[in-house]
Amino acid sequence: MSGRLVYLDNNATTPIAPEVREAMMPYLTNLYGNPSSMYSFAGEVADGLKKAQASVAALLGATPEEITFTSCGTESDSTAILSAVRTFPEKRHIITTRVEHPAVKNLCENISLFTGHKYRLTQLKVDEKGMLDLAEYEAALSDDTAIASIMWANNETGVIFPIAEMAKMAKKRGILFHTDAVQAVGKIPIDLASLDIDFLSSSGHKLHAPKGVGVLYVKKRTPFTPFLIGGHQERGRRGGTENVASIIALGKASELAATHIGQENSHVRALRDRLEQGLLARIPKAILNGDKDNRLPNTSNISFEYVEGESILLHMNRQGICASSGSACTSGSLEPSHVLRAMGVPFTAAHGSIRFSLSVYNTQEEIDFVLEALPPIIASLRKLSPFWKEGL
Repeated sequence: MSGRLVYLDNNATTPIAPEVREAMMPYLTNLYGNPSSMYSFAGEVADGLKKAQASVAALLGATPEEITFTSCGTESDSTAILSAVRTFPEKRHIITTRVEHPAVKNLCENISLFTGHKYRLTQLKVDEKGMLDLAEYEAALSDDTAIASIMWANNETGVIFPIAEMAKMAKKRGILFHTDAVQAVGKIPIDLASLDIDFLSSSGHKLHAPKGVGVLYVKKRTPFTPFLIGGHQERGRRGGTENVASIIALGKASELAATHIGQENSHVRALRDRLEQGLLARIPKAILNGDKDNRLPNTSNISFEYVEGESILLHMNRQGICASSGSACTSGSLEPSHVLRAMGVPFTAAHGSIRFSLSVYNTQEEIDFVLEALPPIIASLRKLSPFWKEGL
């Protein structure tokens, strides 16, 4: 690998912001008390947790009492969906989409499988742009539906779903609504106080906090059954001693994210468009995957036909460029992305898809380096491909 590092895989994880690292350090050194203890030393730690809770709530447009800290987005997803299933055992129907993150997709499929298919699972289709059909969603809602779980923004394409409208439609039918907002939080404005969302999942390491801490939003008066049973932590919603330093870090990261949303939609969007337009102009048979306009400002998914994504990533790695062939939770598989397959992307293109995901820390110099480095990589790989013919 070259000496430089150009990191364009922020949908997989993000670097910890310097301010976040500084905020968490006292809780890894001097402020080590258990926040559940009664003495004043522990009270300082508990006060830090309350401040972090308020910061997360402010970013989401929620109240602190609606915020529960978890270990990750996956735990938050499981907690929300299993809570609905346990709270309403008479309801045997779950609605989700074909393009969900594995944290939701695999859980919902396993609920159906492990109960002997006593649960019906509706997985909504997407069109060639990765967009949902609201008519199909509305038709799927029924009195037997325990929960609808729809991601806010797709982790591979960045496509944003009409969550406000979908939550409202579920509310009218008395159905709980959950959204995996792991990719959306910090990148687009969210005001949960004005929405009919019952549960929302988020993850710290997607917005420059450490791995190992997540958030579950539970709207006031939403029926709830805990996933982790234990002590009184998190007002009885999630047992176990809190991951204090990481929670403090997430609080600080949330404060930073609130100030960076403008940059996400100006600076980051401009860099993404520069990268995307440059690659599409310089590389033949390159295809943008997903709706061009209705997506996150930091994400670009491009297929390079007749080459393998894994080979592209290996050659990019030698240049110090980090990107992804899809979700970090599935990129070890040689199977083409389930998201792109659901969109009907041709096999010759799906296998050669690369996801670029930027952050506020990326620079124009880095983007220009990628624009110079990647076209020769694709050209050299295509010379080795038996399926590539110039001008196809």
